[in-house]
Amino acid sequence: MSIRRLPVYILLDTSGSMRGEPIHSVNVGLQAMLSALRQDPYALESVHLSIITFDIQARESLPLTPLADVKLDEIPAPASGATFMGAALELLIQCVDRDVKKSTADAKGDWRPLLFLMTDGSPSDLHAFRQAIPEVKRRNFGSIVACAAGPKVKQDALRELTDRVVLLDTMDAATFSGFFKWVSASVAAGSSSAGVSDQVTLPPPPPEVQLVL
Repeated sequence: MSIRRLPVYILLDTSGSMRGEPIHSVNVGLQAMLSALRQDPYALESVHLSIITFDIQARESLPLTPLADVKLDEIPAPASGATFMGAALELLIQCVDRDVKKSTADAKGDWRPLLFLMTDGSPSDLHAFRQAIPEVKRRNFGSIVACAAGPKVKQDALRELTDRVVLLDTMDAATFSGFFKWVSASVAAGSSSAGVSDQVTLPPPPPEVQLVL
């Protein structure tokens, strides 16, 4: 009997404003998240991770990969450039349609995937972003969390995507690693509660991460 997978998609803003300390802090935070998740037996058994980055284009930086096999390269940020978040959602939809196994009469498919999106700005392609949102919602995610990092984020756009928006006031290593540790706790909660409930209950965030209700 094969173990059912819990697909986890992380969409990361790598636009020009993330260059320097913010993107370095994101890379540090991702490594911290990975090592935390690998210590969790439920997560190690079921979690598959995918990372999509977006700036002037969206890229699948890490195709959906079993947690134990994930090798993270340093994620770069260009010197300048736009934030094509709509393109990232369009790529996400393609990846989910390609990767996530649906249940059939004979076999159970994957658990409902989790989505975490992190940005320090707002979509440069707002029209495409808005058009992609209903399609994302049709993909039946177990949870969608948007992280607004720093003071320039327009939360209204993120709220169109999800009612679970978290705020990071600063963009330093401590704050980002706090956020990614919380992501790993949320993913671990999702992997241990998979199948028990439909909606993943998120653990309380650390002090540097504010959940906006």
